[in-house]
Amino acid sequence: MNTPTDSIAHGRMSGLSADAMRLLAQAGEHLERRDVTRAIPLVEGARALEPNHPEVLRLWSVAQTLAGNPLAAIAALRRAIAARPDDALLHNNLGSALRASGDMEGAVVAFRRATDLASTLAAAWYNLGRTLKSLALSEEAGTALERAVSLAPRHVSARIVYGDNLKALGRIDEAETAYRKALRQRPDAAFAWWGLANLKTVRFDAADALALTRCFEQANLAEDERAVMGFALAKALEDQDRYADAFAVLRQANALRRKQQPWDADAFGRAVDAIIAAFSQQPAATPAEPGARGHEVVFIVSLPRSGSTLIEQIIAAHPEVEGAGELSDLSSVIEDESRRRGLVFPDWVAAATDDDWKRLGESYLERTGRWREQRARFTDKSLLNGPYVGAAAAMLPGARFVHCRRDAVETALSCYRQWFNHGQAFSYDLDDIAAYRRDHERLMTFWTQRLPGTFFTQVYEELLADPESAVRGLLDFCGLPFDPCCLEFHRSGRSVRTASAAQVREPLRQDTGRAVLYGASLEPLRRALAGN
Repeated sequence: MNTPTDSIAHGRMSGLSADAMRLLAQAGEHLERRDVTRAIPLVEGARALEPNHPEVLRLWSVAQTLAGNPLAAIAALRRAIAARPDDALLHNNLGSALRASGDMEGAVVAFRRATDLASTLAAAWYNLGRTLKSLALSEEAGTALERAVSLAPRHVSARIVYGDNLKALGRIDEAETAYRKALRQRPDAAFAWWGLANLKTVRFDAADALALTRCFEQANLAEDERAVMGFALAKALEDQDRYADAFAVLRQANALRRKQQPWDADAFGRAVDAIIAAFSQQPAATPAEPGARGHEVVFIVSLPRSGSTLIEQIIAAHPEVEGAGELSDLSSVIEDESRRRGLVFPDWVAAATDDDWKRLGESYLERTGRWREQRARFTDKSLLNGPYVGAAAAMLPGARFVHCRRDAVETALSCYRQWFNHGQAFSYDLDDIAAYRRDHERLMTFWTQRLPGTFFTQVYEELLADPESAVRGLLDFCGLPFDPCCLEFHRSGRSVRTASAAQVREPLRQDTGRAVLYGASLEPLRRALAGN
């Protein structure tokens, strides 16, 4: 949200009555604090008095965007822009509303227009940078974020996102510097601490652990920030070899996160039952002819923290393959079809015809076209791919599926140690993790049986034990000739936007296991997994 200074605000409110100006000024103060509940009655009051004034429309739209109504905001902002086409703040707010609606490309256009109109508007550069980052345009994002930070050196959020983007680009030392600068400005910036922790390859020292402990114990810390801080503190305690203390903090942090993202293990189990039942009624798949629809894509399927980023890095090091990362296109195509039919997935699978699957496959390929502009093939490693494997195989009979599998305890612990920005709600309770893995494994077994020749499981530990043989086998399955670049995957300059971004910049290591260090603390987890 952008609230102008008093002098600018007065100019923006020119032509308004004194009552409308008073209401907007009060609303702006609440919007600065993202207090939508108090802001909305005030902007509605101003709108009743002056329904067509651009500044009234702007602040009303900001409130609507924050309240989860971006489409209404977009319509109002377009009316305001028609009256003030060269108003940078209006274009910046339009970008925010478009981004909230899911129109990321439209948001980029709006933010670029805002920066063209007001080249010193730091908020627009920041918004442009983080939107480009979400579109995996990391180089362009870096340019915009550098501009934001130079214009507003004390913009803590811009420094944090700048650090996140540097991490994606593999510039780990610079990312650490960006996070540290943010912490010098705000020592309790939870996401700067987590950015450092999530570098994985950077160690905290004793002073960091002490500072994090003090931040974590602050009485006035918001619950969401306390959860983030807890995951960072656990990493700092690990780095001091204080594993019992780290696990105690992880319990607290995960409990807080689980309150924010509750999980229904039984409901997920029923969903897996429904998927297996639906695709059991479909004809069994047979390997497609070379060049069949979808031959361009390699889907990577896994539990979180199972080595999927490493597998993608290896495949994407091949000169014929682009690593697209965690795409949302497959799930979006399925969700759009579910809305069109008025049925949840997989309830409509039995009624889908060959023409339907072809249409959906072509939609997916059209949506992902930019990933084939430089190279003929690409990877899609969304963590949402698992339930949709059967649908993807029907849509894209030429596609290949690589399932990444890692030791159960190590995978579960790694999930439990990770703060996820969104999704993965199962990962904040050890029993839930065990239940999720059980259902995931039986679904993967089903796909293995249903998709002979197109579904391949790569075991993480086997890759570590004999990298060259594993890489050769993986490439052969994908229909790719062996290339030694795939053994030097850590030298790749591609952008990596997952928690493992720093780790895949290093050669393979044998000492990645952590479960033994936690000893008896993991006995309940081991028992839960043994029940699988």
